[in-house]
Amino acid sequence: MRIGIDVGGTNTDAVLLDGRQVLAAVKTSTTADVTSGIVAAIAGLQEQRPFDPADVRAVMIGTTHFINALVEARRLAPTAALRLSLPAGASLPPMVDWPGRLIEAVSGRGYLVHGGHEFDGRHIAELDEAEVRKAAADMGQAGVRSVAITSVFSPVNAEFEARAAEIVAAELPDVAISLSSEIGRIGLLERENATIINAALRELAAHIVDGLASSVSGAGITAPLYLSQNDGTLMDVDFARRYPVATFASGPTNSMRGAAVLSGLDTCAVVDVGGTTSDVGVLRHGFPREATTDVTVAGIRTNFRMPDVLSIGIGGGSRVRDGAVGPDSVGYELTSRALVFGGDTLTATDIAVAAGRAEIGDPSLVAHLDKGLVEAALRRIADDVADVVERMRTSAEPLPVVAVGGGSVLLPDELAGAGEVRRPDHYAVANAIGAAIAQIGGEVDRVYAVEPGRRDAVVDAAKQEAVDRAVAAGASPSTVQIVDFDEVPIPYLPGNATRIRAKAVGELQLTDAKGR
Repeated sequence: MRIGIDVGGTNTDAVLLDGRQVLAAVKTSTTADVTSGIVAAIAGLQEQRPFDPADVRAVMIGTTHFINALVEARRLAPTAALRLSLPAGASLPPMVDWPGRLIEAVSGRGYLVHGGHEFDGRHIAELDEAEVRKAAADMGQAGVRSVAITSVFSPVNAEFEARAAEIVAAELPDVAISLSSEIGRIGLLERENATIINAALRELAAHIVDGLASSVSGAGITAPLYLSQNDGTLMDVDFARRYPVATFASGPTNSMRGAAVLSGLDTCAVVDVGGTTSDVGVLRHGFPREATTDVTVAGIRTNFRMPDVLSIGIGGGSRVRDGAVGPDSVGYELTSRALVFGGDTLTATDIAVAAGRAEIGDPSLVAHLDKGLVEAALRRIADDVADVVERMRTSAEPLPVVAVGGGSVLLPDELAGAGEVRRPDHYAVANAIGAAIAQIGGEVDRVYAVEPGRRDAVVDAAKQEAVDRAVAAGASPSTVQIVDFDEVPIPYLPGNATRIRAKAVGELQLTDAKGR
């Protein structure tokens, strides 16, 4: 058995699975401290289907903690960016395109020192260790608590980042260090931005992960805890402490993975209607299609792994007024502010109940709603969602649509231009199911100089490295396979330069309470 939990802005969903069979499923309101909501969700599972905590092999959690902290610019550590790029790369300093409020929130400081590599691993300039020590000393005086280190083309050769990290750690032993070669892809500024965000969240990550672990152990569960990543795979708690940025899109990703399992479709469009937003993504081979362009997070351009998702402000908690639905939502206050719960705010949930699409709260409290208003609101929701689904299509081929999430009752049985909308069993908790069935992954993404006649050997080596990374992260070796592969020649670079990306995924290697 395993438990999957997804913490959203409105609801915390939890499921108890035996293999792929759903034994119990609960939906509770997200609490302000979040962890007590998780405790309540696990207790709800126990009440619905009593189980021995020792029989649980793993607990998987998807959380919005970290993306919310960045968006709200709160609980971020004082952070410095150390870039190894001189004499090149000096024209645009670190955080040059950041919103001012976020620079202020992280007390952002930038440092440039000599170092960096060419695309093929040759040195641009030697690392100036004295400059690194001088920068570290200034960081210490400024009260910096987390450092992001970025070097030119470090995904190709990370030696300078590793050495700079050793120097900074020796000078500032209590400071958390994040390396760009472990976080982002090719592209200096975007990779640096992602690393700075990660560094700013490191202190919060330690606090949140400890809180999640204690809420699970408090329920008597001793099984290992995993967090969901942006690409639909899992990371253990130690990895989550070091790379909180990898959780940013775990919510919609979990929903898409859950939709694949529940519907039996591995290629489809998924519409996840939650309490606050509707997220639309596309599954390919059972995994979310990844964004091929830079992804902007809280106004900051980044290039780490993120699913290609379009979100609109329509959900069960969306406020309805003057014929418009959303984009603002009552969030986790739905059960006190919606009309069907005795509140004074007209929400999309009230519209669904008035239309007979949902049985929530007291239907008599929305019986007075004008029929024309209800129909107009539902029509607006259907049109807006259909438009987003159409924008996510990349070919003329028909794309099946799977609707999940508690708010999907707002959608009609057919969407204009997309045909039938499928709602599989347990659609309301697809996100928690997606977390529970998530696998372990490993990825390689770098530029190779491919010598004539050596292409097959280079490709095989890249795929094997991706497989090895998945196994090292905890995947069962016999289950690992390559699920995504890209090979793009870069004609403007010499030496038959080719960017190769390989992603491997396998089943989590589980043990029971006795280590079997």
